[in-house]
Amino acid sequence: MNTILESFHVELGLFLAQIVNFAIVFSVLYYFVIRPIMKVMGERTQKIEDSLKHAKEVEEKLKKTEEDYDKKIAEAHKEATRIINEATEKAQEKKEKMIKKAKDEIGAIITKEKEGIMQQKEKTMKELQSEVSGIVMGALEKVLEEKLNEKEDRKLIEKIVKENN
Repeated sequence: MNTILESFHVELGLFLAQIVNFAIVFSVLYYFVIRPIMKVMGERTQKIEDSLKHAKEVEEKLKKTEEDYDKKIAEAHKEATRIINEATEKAQEKKEKMIKKAKDEIGAIITKEKEGIMQQKEKTMKELQSEVSGIVMGALEKVLEEKLNEKEDRKLIEKIVKENN
């Protein structure tokens, strides 16, 4: 081995000193430069991976939120349609009730007026009958020239009125 070292003009002591120097420099560089750089790079790699995971989670949440939003909008539309239909039905029912109530009120007014007319008719008939009986009495008195007693007078009037009806 000495021959190989001598042929390349390498001195063993100097070579060993350079190896020790290299080891010292490498160790210093490794502990104070390479290791912190590797640590920082590892942390940045981890941050990037975490950011990518977080971005995927946010994207999935956004997609889910959009789906939920669409579902809520569809439900709100259905609810609005149902409310409108109920309001329309209630309005129709109220309209029908109001029409029925108006018809009932009109019927009651017509019935009341008919009763009033009938009462007026009866009153007029009684007045007319009274006047006719007075006229008939007057005519009979003139014809008979004497007044009959009240009982016979009434019978005669009623008989004449019945015959005329």
